[in-house]
Amino acid sequence: EARAIVSSSSRDLAAESMFEYGSRVGWWRLHRIFTGAHIPVTLFACARALEANPPAAAAIAATDWDICGHGYRWIKHYELGEAEERDQIARAVGLIRETTGKPTLGWYCRYAPSENTRRLVAENGGFLYDSDAYNDELPYWVRESGKPHLVIPYSLATNDVKFGRGVFGPGEDFFAYLRDSFDLLYEEGAEHPKMMSIGFHMRICGHPGRAKALIRFIEHLRAHDRVWICRREDIARHWMAQFPPQ
Repeated sequence: EARAIVSSSSRDLAAESMFEYGSRVGWWRLHRIFTGAHIPVTLFACARALEANPPAAAAIAATDWDICGHGYRWIKHYELGEAEERDQIARAVGLIRETTGKPTLGWYCRYAPSENTRRLVAENGGFLYDSDAYNDELPYWVRESGKPHLVIPYSLATNDVKFGRGVFGPGEDFFAYLRDSFDLLYEEGAEHPKMMSIGFHMRICGHPGRAKALIRFIEHLRAHDRVWICRREDIARHWMAQFPPQ
């Protein structure tokens, strides 16, 4: 039996091409959908990706969308030492400002933070919140480095990443899951407000069959009153004003 041995350092050109679909096609489709529907969004942005795509960075600069830092590069922060992670966060903030003119108001690591991430974000002084948590449906306060720090939880449940993991099949699956999640939260919201975070990736929901599910969900939202579609910056500032730390 003959076996080919491939070095672990070899590039996966097919995977690179699939990701590139997001920057070449998917981003612009999602941009058209959100701007056409006047839907404000928060961009979870890797700084180097913005630097590598000046037209997209310029389009972002022209919107009122806010930015949650998603790394200088798309790396695993829980593998970084404290000094390197501090440097990566600072470099991300600087480069995002340079390419879009926007501040980085929140932080969300690739999948998981390190034990130092929240402290480094809090010590930075320029962030309103971090989203490195999956443990609630509303924001909450913690104490970090002796000061109040706001956490706005994220979700991998209402997230299109499940397409890539084979959980969702057609776009109808994604729409149905988003619709049912929203409908229950809307019912519960009559007595206790809820927050729903939905994650879209350019390389995933940027494809037409999946983007159609997004369009249908926007239409579903528009059929309801008492729904606030907003940016994470808006959530943070609202929470700070209405529910300040005790």
